[in-house]
Amino acid sequence: MADVIFFDLDGTLVDHRSAVLETIGQIVQAAPNATAPPEELVTLWWTLEARHMREYLAGQCSFTEHHRRRLRSFLPMLGEPVPESPGLLDAWIAERYLTVFEESWRCYPDVQPCLETLKRLPRGPRLAVLTNGDPEQQRAKLARFGLLEYFEAVLTPTELGVAKPVAYTTACRQMRTDPAQAVNVGDMLESDVTAAALAGLTGIWLDRGIDFVTGGPSPTADETVLRIERLTDLPDHLTGFHGRRK
Repeated sequence: MADVIFFDLDGTLVDHRSAVLETIGQIVQAAPNATAPPEELVTLWWTLEARHMREYLAGQCSFTEHHRRRLRSFLPMLGEPVPESPGLLDAWIAERYLTVFEESWRCYPDVQPCLETLKRLPRGPRLAVLTNGDPEQQRAKLARFGLLEYFEAVLTPTELGVAKPVAYTTACRQMRTDPAQAVNVGDMLESDVTAAALAGLTGIWLDRGIDFVTGGPSPTADETVLRIERLTDLPDHLTGFHGRRK
């Protein structure tokens, strides 16, 4: 049995993509002066999120500033003026985006059954969340759905000082485990599975049938990738776990 299982959060435990698209969809539908069709504006927001999240993860700006940068690029396309005051940008995000976004969070139905099964395993693994998101927001998601109690730790770039895909060694050190005795489960083939394997962990790809970034079909993995379609399939993949060979 593995010593530690790390779970990605967005796209693995909580449907982040659908929440973002639902929130921005509502905003653009209610924008009378938008300069582009709603579907283009939704795509633009998703693109801006990815761009400025990378800047946050690279240490180029704070989490709050990454929201501001998104908004400065987005508001002109929405047909709205861009406030000069950071406080007004923060208020827009809080009142018009985050309020709806947080109400749009949905936990995947296979999450709690999986965690309950793992909890009941004799000499079962310790569980942790390993996410690139903001610690306060990510813990709020887990608390919303009663999931915090299952996890020994919630690890983010704030705690670790580094983000995925380079955070795996640091996360194992934080959990006092050998990478060879750790499993990482996530929906992103490259950053959750391939990168974890390169760090010495066992990566398991949760293929939910959609590419998290593009919204298109899942990428194609080679036959060596450990793949599951539902988290409830995970416990069966652990029964024969003997760790990675060094």
